[in-house]
Amino acid sequence: QLQLVESGGGLVQPGGSLRLSCAASGFTLGYYSIGWFRQAPGKEREGVSCINRSGGSTNYADSVKGRFTISRDNAKNTVYLQMNSLKPEDTASYYCAAATYYSTNYDPRAYNYWGQGTQVTVSS
Repeated sequence: QLQLVESGGGLVQPGGSLRLSCAASGFTLGYYSIGWFRQAPGKEREGVSCINRSGGSTNYADSVKGRFTISRDNAKNTVYLQMNSLKPEDTASYYCAAATYYSTNYDPRAYNYWGQGTQVTVSS
């Protein structure tokens, strides 16, 4: 079964850090570009960051630039999102998704596989 599974979410205080993981099962993640998206209650889903198959190209939304870092370990079939200096407005469910082609426009229709999401809550 082809599956993406996110982990690493939780409750953190403002200014804290979390590292999200996106692990693939049933397929080779290295053949896909990966995007991280988030959706807060009452808001539209937004693209946060993406990385191409080799890891040589990355992109970030302006709202997270300088605070979040995306990376991948194809040998472990896993992509990571390191989130530092977290803010309450980062609170959302975070999803990873796999796409055949690398694109920085974060069009959800371009992504073939989606995970179930992991909750990130930033609150004091």
